[in-house]
Amino acid sequence: MKPIASVERLRLKFPGKDTLLFKDLSITFYEGEKVLLLGPSGCGKSTLLQVLSGLIPHSIDIPMKAERVQLPDNWGYVFQDPDSQFCMPFVDEEIAFALENIGVPREEMKERIEKLLETVGLFVEPHTDIHTLSGGMKQRLALASVLALDPDVLFLDEPTAMIDEEGTEAIWRTVKQIAHDKTVIIVEHKIDHILDFVDRIILFNDNGEIIADDKAQTVFSDYKDIIASQGIWYPGVWDEYIAKRQRQRVNVRQEEIIRLREFQGYRLRDVKIRVEEATVCAGEWIAITGKNGAGKSTLLHALMKLIRTDGTYELYGKDSKQLKQLHRLIAFVFQNPEFQFVTNSVREEIAYSLRLEKREEAEITETVEQFLQRFHLRKQQNQHPYQLSMGQKRRLSVAASIVSGQQIFLLDEPTFGQDAKNTFALLELLESYREQGATIMMVTHDENIVKYFATRRWVIEDGQLAKDERISPHPSKAAVLSV
Repeated sequence: MKPIASVERLRLKFPGKDTLLFKDLSITFYEGEKVLLLGPSGCGKSTLLQVLSGLIPHSIDIPMKAERVQLPDNWGYVFQDPDSQFCMPFVDEEIAFALENIGVPREEMKERIEKLLETVGLFVEPHTDIHTLSGGMKQRLALASVLALDPDVLFLDEPTAMIDEEGTEAIWRTVKQIAHDKTVIIVEHKIDHILDFVDRIILFNDNGEIIADDKAQTVFSDYKDIIASQGIWYPGVWDEYIAKRQRQRVNVRQEEIIRLREFQGYRLRDVKIRVEEATVCAGEWIAITGKNGAGKSTLLHALMKLIRTDGTYELYGKDSKQLKQLHRLIAFVFQNPEFQFVTNSVREEIAYSLRLEKREEAEITETVEQFLQRFHLRKQQNQHPYQLSMGQKRRLSVAASIVSGQQIFLLDEPTFGQDAKNTFALLELLESYREQGATIMMVTHDENIVKYFATRRWVIEDGQLAKDERISPHPSKAAVLSV
């Protein structure tokens, strides 16, 4: 086979880190290969894609050295964060920008744009403002704009992380059909959808070192113990986790903290989310589910008063209009963690809210140390938040949001981009807060979280709360205790 992308003796170091991410890493990819890069969060998978595409160092200024780098001539890149790759304000203009770059005549563009949107399952008016799309819809658009280039090599960095299960299956079906003759290099945690597609898995440890490079079946059979110890996703990991989880679930006494009636949230003049009537109690874990674009994130934005609302919204028995500082009562985590970062280091990001509250410096230092340890961010404490992996950014966004001790958590897909170890650690941490009386309202596409952790499910359909379902403890869970 003909080599199409490679790097020899790569060394790379992020500013603020004491150690190299890669030390003399050498790797080659060949024409037509389908390769999965597998490893724990923060091991350098996304960074390696950026080196192989030339984004590092040509567009992203990160110090690196290599004896030789071979870049593909014609490639397309789907970023982990779709917002970071859009150049234009509207859907059709974004795809037209790509088509223009490869010389497609203007008169052919309308038909091509419509076809590409249909291919990725993005059923919106072509001239739609990108900022009004949900995260999953943006991921579909990012893929469409890359497919418009008809590249020989596709770099796919978690292209379905924010897409619902049905959409994820559809996207990978599309990729498999379109890219059967292309080279595809993938970073993906939802591996069940692509194991029948990849020819090769390259397994990394948390230091960015290659510990296996072989066929998928061989890697998962011969390196199962290493994969498990590194906290990497593998087939059946959820079943094994639940089987080992020996924990009694505490059922907190039900005290009403939120009441909604004829509650509506607006984007500009349009009602985008509506709740006819609902109550939320302390100690509940509400999983908010629904298709991409249904209004799940908008519901959280409305509860946080980030958008205009009307109707009844009572919080701890008081009209929310009378509460001027909701952030003291509610911890909010955006779907895109970069939206909430305000400092230049991980340590200072966690400390920021505590400093606003004028806490004693000794208390701030102690609390920050606890959260760095709890969220596995100690090694990254001096890095800029933007330099973290997506999984690390997610953990930091949660840590910085809940550090002030709020008792209501609004979390917008906090587990996407996380490896298995950090996903389970985060879920158990949230469960411990719930057992102490905190209320969790989490947007998620992960049915395992709904099944094993949630106490209720809210289903959002077409901009309204359509179903409110109680969830009984799953048989594999331990007995439920009351306190």
